[in-house]
Amino acid sequence: MSETPSAPNREIFWENPDFQRRLRRRKFAEKRFRAYGIGAVLLGLVFVAMLIVSITANGVRAFWQTQIHLEIHFDEQEIDANAPTKANYRKLVRQAMYNEFPEVTSRRDKRQLGGMLSIGADTWLMKMVQDKPDIIGTRQRVWLPLDDNFDMLRKGVINRDALNDTSKISPKHLHWFDTLVEKGMIELKFNTQYFLVGDSREPELAGLRGALTGSFYTLLVTFLLSFPIGVAAACYLEEFAPKNRFTDIIEININNLAAVPSVVFGLLGLAIFINFFSLPRSVPLVGGLVLTLMTIPTIFISGRAALRAVPPSIREGAMAIGASRMQVVLQHVVPLALPGMLTGTIIGLAQALGETAPLLMIGMVAFIVDVPSGPLDPSTVLPVQIFLWADSPERALVEKASGAILILMSFLIVMNAAAVMLRNKFERRW
Repeated sequence: MSETPSAPNREIFWENPDFQRRLRRRKFAEKRFRAYGIGAVLLGLVFVAMLIVSITANGVRAFWQTQIHLEIHFDEQEIDANAPTKANYRKLVRQAMYNEFPEVTSRRDKRQLGGMLSIGADTWLMKMVQDKPDIIGTRQRVWLPLDDNFDMLRKGVINRDALNDTSKISPKHLHWFDTLVEKGMIELKFNTQYFLVGDSREPELAGLRGALTGSFYTLLVTFLLSFPIGVAAACYLEEFAPKNRFTDIIEININNLAAVPSVVFGLLGLAIFINFFSLPRSVPLVGGLVLTLMTIPTIFISGRAALRAVPPSIREGAMAIGASRMQVVLQHVVPLALPGMLTGTIIGLAQALGETAPLLMIGMVAFIVDVPSGPLDPSTVLPVQIFLWADSPERALVEKASGAILILMSFLIVMNAAAVMLRNKFERRW
């Protein structure tokens, strides 16, 4: 029986050198693209880390203040218990400072020695007497703030070796400062005033309470207006409005509003709310109205997405048992979509909290010392306060601006984390 001739020895295609070369090239391109992606992510993380480290290194110092421990004689001859605000507290503070250096006798040296204290030290004493009138006639050891230059010196921001006769800190100041440090009379204390008072021309006395209160009222107005309007618009266009060209135009324009630069909303608020309606400038009410225009598109888009995520079977089941269209939407669809709506609202408010440009356009850049007591009082907000301090030539105010950035970032992180937790907790998979 004859043998069948064997088939020709054909080369398998994946063993072909050209195919192997193309395969290696494709795998190398995939690895290279993956390396580019990982490198881009790592580079972004490095820049974010550098930013956070830089801000933290400067901002943490703002939470501490250099204070001096002086023995104050609350002389009853200087302080009238019936009118404590009329006393000469600056004299009492400076006299306590002079007592620490009895060798200083010339008028010029005494003026320089007294200048080491903050101009607000006498105000601190006045508040102490108002809170505790029984200290009149006694001697008390109290902590008082130093001038911002010596605060920067204590924190190491000012280079001692670079000081000369033309500097604000003279060699005599350095000698007195070192002497007080050796006596243990100068320490860094937690700066509670940073959170309890408003802005000030004196860096060591400036605080964030006015900006924090203004941000609270502004966001309150924004939430009370943007949430119901955004949710109502989303419900109407998604559940009730007929699908025609007119509603399509409205939807497209609302979606486009989310991409409009924030400064345009500021110009719109300036033209409508201030120039046309004559509302007062630099008040949280107008700021909230402007930020409402910015936040509504975000709430609208997230609201429609949440409504679309509700299965049609929910609507059909409710209508099958006799519910009206309004009952279906308000009692069944909206409660199920509410977590998604709230998530979009929190993200929109977080974005509004960090906005500066539109508020600058409506005059919230003014220097406000008093803490606002309502949405109609003049105030500023946290981002604008940071802008004002960062633009100041005073190094102490730049330090306080970094501290305010840390607080603002903390609020933003908390709000975004709340949005993520809310979404993960109440999100339903149908």
